[in-house]
Amino acid sequence: MQRYFIAPELFLESSVAIVGDDAHHLSRVMRAKAGDQVIVSDGMSREALVRLREPAKDRVEADIIEWLPMTHEPAVEVWIAQSLPKGDKMELVIQKGTEIGADRFVPFVSERTVVQLDAKKEGKRIERWQKIAKEAAEQAHRNRVPAVEAPHSWKQLLQLIPQMDAAWICYEKESGIAFKEQIQEALSKSKAFRIDSADGEGTGNLGQRLKLMLVIGPEGGFTEQEVQAAEAAGCRSVSLGRRILRTETAAMVGLTCILYETGEMGG
Repeated sequence: MQRYFIAPELFLESSVAIVGDDAHHLSRVMRAKAGDQVIVSDGMSREALVRLREPAKDRVEADIIEWLPMTHEPAVEVWIAQSLPKGDKMELVIQKGTEIGADRFVPFVSERTVVQLDAKKEGKRIERWQKIAKEAAEQAHRNRVPAVEAPHSWKQLLQLIPQMDAAWICYEKESGIAFKEQIQEALSKSKAFRIDSADGEGTGNLGQRLKLMLVIGPEGGFTEQEVQAAEAAGCRSVSLGRRILRTETAAMVGLTCILYETGEMGG
């Protein structure tokens, strides 16, 4: 069933309005008719099954049939800090990371980042990234659209690390610290998270979720000095295995490892 994220003010007591590009998609692409049903969410606390009235090009009114539970979000909040990769790889990280369950994306510039930031194009780039996150969240039936932040400097990124319950920097030269054990240790220390032994699924208060960060380097990797600085800020250096992964692959693998250990990947 089609799912759309709409602004909170478009929710009324017993009806909603779908506007803009989403209305166009419904009426022109999906060729929706009066009586068709879709799911709408405000991306925060409300989600409903609705029945469409007669669709129009730029606005579609719909009646709320029933309120739905917000149960599709991970029990932990995972931030993907991704050193800006070349080409359109950041778009892939955002799209697939959203599908898997990332909560936020923090692009950043590190010493070996090749991409040159253009202030004039930054606004359009962030807008495109946010659109990709929204569309991926709709496709994956997420309850929320992950936030996509403006690119950070390395110094700005380091300042975020102390705010996390746990943070890991993926380093291909790391050999002594098992990522699995690090994740389990972080989970065991949290009062806001527990694994339900009956079904193997993680549970947590969405308002007080464990906040985790995964820091991924650029194509050329991190320098030893950067790893040391990250560790000084509170990160733990970890390896994602014996094979060298592409930067965009590392983000997806690391995120999947975290969510697997929390019971989000099929228990």
